[in-house]
Amino acid sequence: MIYLNNRDLLDQTLNFALEEYALNYLDINETYLMFYRMAPTVIVGRNQNTAEELNMDYIMNHDVTVTRRLSGGGAVYNDPGNLSFSFIAKDDGDSFNNYRKFTEPVIRALHHMGVDAKLEGRNDLTVEGKKISGNAQFVTQGRIFSHGTLLFDVNLDNVSKALNPDPAKYESKGIKSVRSRVTNIREHLTEDMDIQQFKSQLLHYIFEGEEHVPEYRLTDEDWINIINIAKKRYRNWDWVYGKSPEFNVHKARRFPGGRLDLRLNVKKGAIEQLSIFGDFFGVGDVQEFEKQLIGTKYDPSAIAEKVSSMDCHYYFGKISEEELLSTFF
Repeated sequence: MIYLNNRDLLDQTLNFALEEYALNYLDINETYLMFYRMAPTVIVGRNQNTAEELNMDYIMNHDVTVTRRLSGGGAVYNDPGNLSFSFIAKDDGDSFNNYRKFTEPVIRALHHMGVDAKLEGRNDLTVEGKKISGNAQFVTQGRIFSHGTLLFDVNLDNVSKALNPDPAKYESKGIKSVRSRVTNIREHLTEDMDIQQFKSQLLHYIFEGEEHVPEYRLTDEDWINIINIAKKRYRNWDWVYGKSPEFNVHKARRFPGGRLDLRLNVKKGAIEQLSIFGDFFGVGDVQEFEKQLIGTKYDPSAIAEKVSSMDCHYYFGKISEEELLSTFF
């Protein structure tokens, strides 16, 4: 494993671009580890409707960056008190949705620091039942990255202010607010430290005490390519916000595998336009799935016949075909 040092950049568009660059252009047989912090930023999941996830008044008045990641899952707010980690590796065919594989080294490191962290639910790390980390993954061309947050000393009050959380998510779990279900790692350390010391400790334990951690040195050419990726994707309005679709049918449901939000334009009894949003974790590009349903009759049997020919788990992760079909009507 090689450490990919981003020199503590606080521009999350560059951090995501570096992560994508490593995924696609660095040694396919090598595993890389990177950490990143960021200025106050809201990050939405790949399949979410950005405008509906944000409190835009707060975002605009507090100079909060907004970007979208390649991976699925829900929206998060982070600031320099958060330290995110990312493992970039070869996909062995048993890695996607295997969060234990990638979080176990982090959990072990936290245990060394006196933090009783556990992997719970779909993709969360918790301490005493409160969330300290959310994780997500992306797979492409035989490579995978698995990244997650580590709430070290984040202003937790701003989490609720910056986001518009889905009420159903909390009502279904009997949770009153975002603030009540998260905690900072710093509160649980055996010995207090700042975030840079925390990162050093994580590196030490993840690399199992190696005296000299192997590090990839980014070249000027690497950085030119990374900046180009940031401009084309993570700073691109079309990628981050896109256009909210017009629709005359709106259906939404939440399942154990995530939330589905369907917007359809139905004309003369057939689907003319379809947009699917949600915080599910799938491998495939959901737009490919949407296109295959255009022109299909808006009828349970017609849609079921079409959907049966496609691999729902490939696009929607742990959401089943039956759950998907139940959302259409």
